[in-house]
Amino acid sequence: MTDTTQLPNPPASDGRSFDELPLSPGMKANLKQLGYLTMTPVQQASLPVTLARHDLIAQAKTGSGKTAAFAIPLLTKLNPRRFAVQAMVLCPTRELADQVTQEIRRLARAADNIKVLTLCGGSTMRPQMASLEHGAHIVVGTPGRIMDHLDRGSLNLEALETLVLDEADRMLDMGFYDSIAYVARHCPANRQTLLFSATFPDGIARLARQFMRNPQQIELTEQHEPHKIRQRFYEVSREEKLQAVGRLLRHYRPQSTLAFCNTKQQCRALLEALHAQGIYALTLNGDMEQRERDQVLIQFANRSCSVLVATDVAARGLDIEQLEAVVNVDVTPDPEVHVHRIGRTGRADSDGWAFSLVLPTDRHRIVSIAKMTGSVPEWHQMDELKDEDDAPLLPAMVTLQILGGRKEKIRAGDVLGALTGDAGYTREQVGKINVTEFSTYVAVRREIAAEAVRRLSAGKVKGKSVKVRAM
Repeated sequence: MTDTTQLPNPPASDGRSFDELPLSPGMKANLKQLGYLTMTPVQQASLPVTLARHDLIAQAKTGSGKTAAFAIPLLTKLNPRRFAVQAMVLCPTRELADQVTQEIRRLARAADNIKVLTLCGGSTMRPQMASLEHGAHIVVGTPGRIMDHLDRGSLNLEALETLVLDEADRMLDMGFYDSIAYVARHCPANRQTLLFSATFPDGIARLARQFMRNPQQIELTEQHEPHKIRQRFYEVSREEKLQAVGRLLRHYRPQSTLAFCNTKQQCRALLEALHAQGIYALTLNGDMEQRERDQVLIQFANRSCSVLVATDVAARGLDIEQLEAVVNVDVTPDPEVHVHRIGRTGRADSDGWAFSLVLPTDRHRIVSIAKMTGSVPEWHQMDELKDEDDAPLLPAMVTLQILGGRKEKIRAGDVLGALTGDAGYTREQVGKINVTEFSTYVAVRREIAAEAVRRLSAGKVKGKSVKVRAM
């Protein structure tokens, strides 16, 4: 891009500490507490630039640590005592916006009472408008819904200092260029703009020319190291394919698997086949209401659902931590989509499995994938697979839903306190806690789930009786 300054990239293995950055002692302490000990390559390359208040274009894939790369500088500039929108993050999907919001809240713990609002479609406007009236420091949302609020006058951006475009290439793919342009024109001209994108299509250059001020650019090489993803290909007949998924899962016994099908019908058929084999699985599809979709994703992230079945469209925008395996139930005709699918596992310090079930008529697709990736497919036989033990494939955790969330001022610490205080459980028996607007979801070990429901129902959370159910 001719209008950008190219920066040299640091070596990926350098692993420099956040202590080297000009951050507040509170932020540094919080980063250590959250397990942010050394910077990822995108953080190492971008944070010195963004903390110096330059505009930035960064090539960064999901799972590379990019949320912290833009959240840390926008939080550093924030004035908590000023209840006005000072930073805004645009995301392509509600799921990504929710993940970004959660991560910003975690990173904001060092500061007092930073209010982060998610503004996405799929929820009614009125509660969002009421929340904006009460004041917010940071807004995270999808371009269409942000534009709706600007049109209604419910979102004021006069105090905005930082605009972030997250996964900009995917927003362009989804036809959001005009919406992004509309939102950017409503932002103050002297703001800082940070753009993160996995690829650099022509639309990125147009955005940079139109809405950024001398952006500096970093391009990082592929974040997912191929040797960390162990790929295996199995040739199967059409009749045995759905049963083959269960055989793979019983043999390798991954705790967290994302299974890709090419159609919604195949997703439904696989779900039925897995349930018949005693494997607890859930599915995502475009026909689901947003609330149902959110609950499925929470259960999967909480390790209370072992297998998530989805199409590429339904899985768009998902960033799942510690995903142990990907199963290509149907081989995609697009080699780039295959690489994107399997790249969701084997991240950070973890290794991952990628299994592909291949019909004889689909072998040519594997040839195309091998040619594009420069790899040699590793073929295996289904009869190599054995059930390692007779233990059922049950998830380690169960998710409990508590009726009451941010509207009732419930925080994760309140739920953890109720479980580890009066209820008498240890911190190790409690998993992830997600607080949404009207509900709170907490993962607990399977063996204590039924009793935990009874104890929470009989006790109090934040001094109030609550309704609880296991999902």
